[in-house]
Amino acid sequence: MSLRIAHTADLDTAELRAARDLLHGAFGGDFGDSDWDHGLGGLHVLVHDEEGLAAHGSVVQRRARYRDRWLRVGYVEAVGVRADARRRGLGGQVMAALEEIVDRAYDLGALGASDDGARLYTARGWRLWSGRICALSPDRGIVRLPEEEGCVFVRPARAGALDPAHELVFDWRDGDVM
Repeated sequence: MSLRIAHTADLDTAELRAARDLLHGAFGGDFGDSDWDHGLGGLHVLVHDEEGLAAHGSVVQRRARYRDRWLRVGYVEAVGVRADARRRGLGGQVMAALEEIVDRAYDLGALGASDDGARLYTARGWRLWSGRICALSPDRGIVRLPEEEGCVFVRPARAGALDPAHELVFDWRDGDVM
């Protein structure tokens, strides 16, 4: 088993293809172009076993406004484990490496979780954000994203404790905003 951390720019075409293929399989074919795009441009954690790439996750920088301050957010994306490699702790290894990056480099960690992923993140100390989730739209200003509320998890790094009585306003992106 080997774990590698690399920036998107340091991954060759074959490594990027292997990561995308793994994620396509891990999400049962429900991992589209915008999902892939959201995981690029930051740091990737890749775990290889004797069969090849077994697990992947990435962290990219986003911005979120909390009260009167814009925070640097390490947004966790594209976390997946190959089907035949599940239940061996690889997702936890990927998350441990991503959490170290978040804790050292960002004000806040955040991620959008599926029901299956939520168990992993909760067990690792990520907290479900119980406040409002919004985004700064390119044409409508700040818009509330009620469909994202209840699936965004946070990990305060340098920002300290955040009060969910105040909304988090994320930067906009194409595809699923969160």
